[in-house]
Amino acid sequence: MRRRRSIADINVVPYIDVMLVLLIIFMVTAPLLKQGVEIDLPSAPANPLDVNSPEPIVVSVDRKGGMFLNIAPDSESQIDASSLVKQVKAALARDPKRPVMVRGDADGAYQNVVSTLVLLQQANVGSVGLVTEPEETQ
Repeated sequence: MRRRRSIADINVVPYIDVMLVLLIIFMVTAPLLKQGVEIDLPSAPANPLDVNSPEPIVVSVDRKGGMFLNIAPDSESQIDASSLVKQVKAALARDPKRPVMVRGDADGAYQNVVSTLVLLQQANVGSVGLVTEPEETQ
């Protein structure tokens, strides 16, 4: 009587199928994850942020003076002044070294950005960076 030997090979074909499905899912969903408010940033020669720094708190100010906060529960909804101050204060209480940035629309009134800076000062923000688009070299 002959005895059968068991095969100890791993069948990797199902794993390859799963990986291809995951790859397709990530390729389809990645463009949908982009969030933010449409702002035309001014151009200026500036250095980029340090890659090792924590994710910045970004306050976007649109052309009409509406403010949007990237750490808010709904970052694409306009936020009022008191909520902005409270949420920025709370975030800085958790991580005081977190950078704070303001994205002001290039075609908006300068007063809108100044008003936002005053609110950030009320939230005890020590320093604020201004986000710009890199200048195009010709």
